[in-house]
Amino acid sequence: MNIPFLDAWRKRHGGERAGSLASAIESDPEGVTELLAECELLRARVQGFGVRLDDTPTSLEALDQLPPRWRDDPEELPWLGNDAGLYLGTVIVRTVPGAAWRVWPDGKPVVRLASGREIQVVEAGLEWARTGSPELSQMYAEAAES
Repeated sequence: MNIPFLDAWRKRHGGERAGSLASAIESDPEGVTELLAECELLRARVQGFGVRLDDTPTSLEALDQLPPRWRDDPEELPWLGNDAGLYLGTVIVRTVPGAAWRVWPDGKPVVRLASGREIQVVEAGLEWARTGSPELSQMYAEAAES
C-alpha cells in the first residue's frame, strides 16, 4: 500500500516500511493516529460539499451521503478510497474504546478492536469509493458493537 505522506516520515525514521510504522505505533500511538488522520485529499474534496470531517460517527454518515463524483476520475479514486479508509480507522480509534492501529507484516495499517477483531479499513475505504458499499457508517456501527 502506498500512503504518500508516510514516505517522508519513513525517510526520517530509517526507511523501513512495516517495521518503522509498527514501532511508531508502539512508541507514539497518538502521533501515528494524528498522521493517519490527515486524509488531505478526502478533506479537500468534501469541503466543497460543506462536510466537516471532525472525527465523529456523524461525519461518516455525511460522507455516505455525498454524490460519488470521484468515480469519474479513475486516477483519483484509489487515493480518495485510501483516505476514506484511513479516516474510517481514525474515527474508530478515537471513539471506540479499546480500538487501536496495528500494522500487518506487509505494512498495511488495520484497526484492532478490544475483542481482537481486526478491520481492514483501507480496503473498506477503497471498496466504498468504488461502489458505495459497505457504507462507512455501517462499518463503524459494526466496529462499535464489537
